[in-house]
Amino acid sequence: MQFRRLRGCGSCTHGSTNGRDFLVDANDPDVTPAVPARFPMPEPTARPTLSAVVRDGQSWQLGTDADVAWIAAGTTVGTTITSAIPPIFLSYATILLPEHGGDHQRRDHAVLSVLREHTAPQPWWLAYLDTGADDVVFPDAPRVNLYSNWPYVLVQAGPEQAAIWRRWDRGSFWWGHLPNLMFPADRSWLISTLWDDDWSCVGGPATLVNSLSRRPELASLTRRVELGEDATPPGHQAR
Repeated sequence: MQFRRLRGCGSCTHGSTNGRDFLVDANDPDVTPAVPARFPMPEPTARPTLSAVVRDGQSWQLGTDADVAWIAAGTTVGTTITSAIPPIFLSYATILLPEHGGDHQRRDHAVLSVLREHTAPQPWWLAYLDTGADDVVFPDAPRVNLYSNWPYVLVQAGPEQAAIWRRWDRGSFWWGHLPNLMFPADRSWLISTLWDDDWSCVGGPATLVNSLSRRPELASLTRRVELGEDATPPGHQAR
């Protein structure tokens, strides 16, 4: 009998939803994907087929499932870094999300600054997870699906837009303005914050990960991880 480890939250499939890891028979026909009530999926909504949206007096290209197929093909449910990041990069790390809004803003500003320093001028893909409670910037845009079939609005823009586009309101699931997932057009790095984690996962060049871990605002939040290693930060729980 073959078993697989699942995580009880936005990325779980069947069984306990109390935030603990658990095992299920991988061949059990009754094991079907589901999102527990704690993180209900938004009701499907019929949306017009759009290829671009307009904001700030400019047209922005919308992404499709094909633009994130490389992420979907390289990630699997689990507690390693490949739950969020494909195993195609030289270095990996996690960056904790602070508990307070002011700290979160400093953290996000530092993360964005380091990413910009290590990225040649080019478009960035910004993905906003549709939790049903958070701003996705373009609510009428079609969604792409990633991870446990979670819906994202994917738009090609840049770091300037990543810093300001998302609105944060009281009652929002996420703190701050940064998208839940970002990567440049050349796919030289990827940062992703999963629905049920209180940290971001990063993959990219060693120089990028080095800079993240050495940045004063991020040093205490950043932890290097290796492929195959449990990426859950100490004192935290993979839900």
